Amino acid sequence: MGQIVGGIGVSHAPSLARAYDQDKRDDPEWRDIFESYKPAAAWLEALQPDALVMVYNDHVNQFFFDAYPTFALGVAEIFAQADEGWGKRALPDLRGDTRLGWHIARSLVADEFDPTICQEMVVDHGVYSILPFLMAPPWETPIVPLAVNVIQHPLPTARRCFDIGAAIGRSVASYDDARVVVMATGGMSHQLHGPDFGHVNPDWDNEFLDLLESDPAVLCELDHSEYMRRGGAESIEVIMWLAMRGALGSAVRNIHRAYFAPMLTGYGLVCFEPG
Repeated sequence: MGQIVGGIGVSHAPSLARAYDQDKRDDPEWRDIFESYKPAAAWLEALQPDALVMVYNDHVNQFFFDAYPTFALGVAEIFAQADEGWGKRALPDLRGDTRLGWHIARSLVADEFDPTICQEMVVDHGVYSILPFLMAPPWETPIVPLAVNVIQHPLPTARRCFDIGAAIGRSVASYDDARVVVMATGGMSHQLHGPDFGHVNPDWDNEFLDLLESDPAVLCELDHSEYMRRGGAESIEVIMWLAMRGALGSAVRNIHRAYFAPMLTGYGLVCFEPG
């Protein structure tokens, strides 16, 4: 019997990737953010998961607007790093877990979800901007990526994201003896265009983190326009964190939490264990 042993919600951003690559750990602007990942990384290392299910969104690197799936599950031996226009970063490709991936694929379809199954998939900064902070490369832990459409409308609802996470939890529970961590990434409050460019709402970001832990049903009831009104257009990405929360069951224990809003986006991080 498989087991979800932990869940991580974390902001992804190209700025994080640049800060890591330029080794800004001692920069006053970045020092506290770098430090905030260390307890999460130590906790994750102690858990020693057999696999990571990575819930993220593709930024028009694997998919384009002529065919953008609502949910796309990667089932492959290797997930290559996407070249997002300025060359690949000096980081290794990611190893996949095809056996777990196919089990989740079959289980989701039997559970009346209809993900697109990708046997070839490149992965962009939705994963790569944050993974080096949480696991030292080269990465031995294999992944099963789930890409969620939070870019081209119509988008899945917050509740649908929570429900597919719960379905992943059921799938892992019906698998062989394996310890799995579900990690969901996505920017918190931010808007990158229009008259509200630069909008950041720390009060809403922290309320979201409170509710994610204690009462995710409230977050499931909010529609897309409400998420965007509170956090900016691009903050709709946080609905992916509900997939992680759904996988963990009715109650969770908060292991670590951090939040910063120094620039154009809120950077959040939470680590949960099933309660």
